[in-house]
Amino acid sequence: QVQLVESGGGLAQPGGSLRLSCAASGFTFSSYAMSWARQAPGKGLEWVSGIYSDGSDTYYADSVKGRFTISRDNAKNTLYLQMNSLKPEDTALYYCAKGTFSSYSGSYYYANLGNYDYWGQGTQVTVSS
Repeated sequence: QVQLVESGGGLAQPGGSLRLSCAASGFTFSSYAMSWARQAPGKGLEWVSGIYSDGSDTYYADSVKGRFTISRDNAKNTLYLQMNSLKPEDTALYYCAKGTFSSYSGSYYYANLGNYDYWGQGTQVTVSS
């Protein structure tokens, strides 16, 4: 069965960095686009970033553009999110998600959370001094 297991969350100071990982199993990881999404306390789920199945193209929400970097290692079946210049408003539960597609040109397609069929359990990121 499909499993997505996030790790790497924790407490960071404003301006600090964290690297999230998502270990995937139960499907052909290299055949599907992947994304990260987050849910802050009391708010809805927000798409953060997406990546082509082969890693050749990436997309970001405006709120994280220039600070976060998504990547993947298809040999290791692992998705990553490097988060730099963290802000208190980045505090949230971060999820990785498996797309129902391999690649698509256009961030709007990745931002549509209905285009994902499996989600991990999430890893908590807290940004505070």
